[in-house]
Amino acid sequence: MSKKIAVIGGGPAGLRAAEVAAIAGASVTVFEAKPSVGRKLLVAGRGGLNLTHGEDFSSFITRYSGPDQPPEFWEKVLSAFTPSDLRDWAAGLGIETFQQRTGRIYPREMKAAPLLRRWVECLRGLGVSFEMNHRWCGLVPGNPHQVEFRIHDESRTFTADVVILAMGGASWPITGSDGGWVSTLQGLGIKVNPLAPANCGWETKWSPQLLAAVEGQPLKNLVVRAGATEAKGELMITAYGLEGGAIYQLGAVLRDMPQPVLHLDLKPTFTEAQLAQKLESSRGNLVETCKRLWKLSDAAHAIFRENLSADENPDSLARHAKNCPVHLTGPRPIEEAISSAGGVCWSELDEKLMLRRLPGVYVAGEMIDWEAPTGGYLMQGCFATGTMVGRCFTAV
Repeated sequence: MSKKIAVIGGGPAGLRAAEVAAIAGASVTVFEAKPSVGRKLLVAGRGGLNLTHGEDFSSFITRYSGPDQPPEFWEKVLSAFTPSDLRDWAAGLGIETFQQRTGRIYPREMKAAPLLRRWVECLRGLGVSFEMNHRWCGLVPGNPHQVEFRIHDESRTFTADVVILAMGGASWPITGSDGGWVSTLQGLGIKVNPLAPANCGWETKWSPQLLAAVEGQPLKNLVVRAGATEAKGELMITAYGLEGGAIYQLGAVLRDMPQPVLHLDLKPTFTEAQLAQKLESSRGNLVETCKRLWKLSDAAHAIFRENLSADENPDSLARHAKNCPVHLTGPRPIEEAISSAGGVCWSELDEKLMLRRLPGVYVAGEMIDWEAPTGGYLMQGCFATGTMVGRCFTAV
């Protein structure tokens, strides 16, 4: 008799786990708190659905971080379901993908809906059942497990040989990822690190003059540093602070800083000496001359002059351009974040992502305490961990 698998959560990790388990012969039911599955996939698809990234695998596996994360985990799990495997999987659904110059990989149509529709059709063809509007609220471990749900104002219990938890973090709660599972797992004795915003904007106090001049404008071709960690990319000046891929990469470092501060290298292709030399023969207002001779954009020049010291000479101006500080007051709310950090502690999981205290209960996707930058790494991580737990039920 085939094992009964309850997959709780209808995002990429949960759907992938359901697919892998069904192919292996399990009887799978997906439970989703919302009226339909794949909502976060559809929200991500508004930007084209960045599925994965085409960078060298040795670099790819370094993009994942988390406190007490097993050192070889991501190399193992991503080797078992690689970015190429993800592209092949999409092709199997009839979805052609392409790689941008940046390395990011998208569906050719730049839409999530066709992929999700074909995926659900595939799952139904494999015999996967779907139960919508089922919010998980409890678990009684046993053989089988008793899995408890709330459906509107009613309670309902299902039995399952194996339970796969894939309910996401706490970002974009409108999609169903609201972190409501945290207290339920803690009640079962599972240690969960607090959920925190990741891949999000950070706040600072801009002057009214800066905002009036350059709010909504991009800062391009930057090197951005937080402590000893640096990232390359772009930023966007917003009314509350900064958004963009460069600051997303530094979120974990910034969260650990008592007084978070970024240092921007506004001209990374030039040395301090080269920038200073360009100003040597200049007369008049050197701050304004910098904009012309260094070819600073309006946004870059506005930030450059935002907190200049009184000592304005070629050397100090060049030093400031290469190490321009932006003091931050904190991240944007978790509801606005693309993803969240925190989650089930790695110490609670075995090498197959099974909860040590609850044999036969697995965790996948963003519920675990890991994070990665945007660029396809988040999606790849969810697919890869979903693949891992979908293959593990035979061991129970």
